[in-house]
Amino acid sequence: MSELKIVKYPDPLLSKKAELITDVKKPAIRKLIADMLETMEKNSGVGLAAPQVGKSIRLCVIRVDDETYALINPRITFKSYLKEVWEEGCLSFPGKFIPVKRHKKVRVKALDENGAEVTIKAEGLLSRALQHEIDHLDGTLYIEKEVKIKKKKP
Repeated sequence: MSELKIVKYPDPLLSKKAELITDVKKPAIRKLIADMLETMEKNSGVGLAAPQVGKSIRLCVIRVDDETYALINPRITFKSYLKEVWEEGCLSFPGKFIPVKRHKKVRVKALDENGAEVTIKAEGLLSRALQHEIDHLDGTLYIEKEVKIKKKKP
């Protein structure tokens, strides 16, 4: 395993829609997953998408509550009507934390590192991380979803 270089904004690769992975069982995909997990951990991240390490393919890794997910070709199949605003950060925007409104609950279908189909029902931090990383795969950046918080007058 080796730590990968994280692509920083405004690199145009971050705004490009990533390609579907057709050969899930390629050894290069397994190595990339391991390298992405190491990179995410060394940089104190919750999630990391392949475009953030220079690969325009639909792959992301997430670790929440000691549970690790490696998701190939993930897609959101359900979004709750209810949304909530939380502050988010991004490894491609070091030190920048902004409020973002996202769906409270989501359901995601993807392939795992063995090529098996998985369905994840998520809320809380996992829901937010899934939406953030899938946005990366679609070329959407969290700064595009920033919520302006109105300051209360004294």
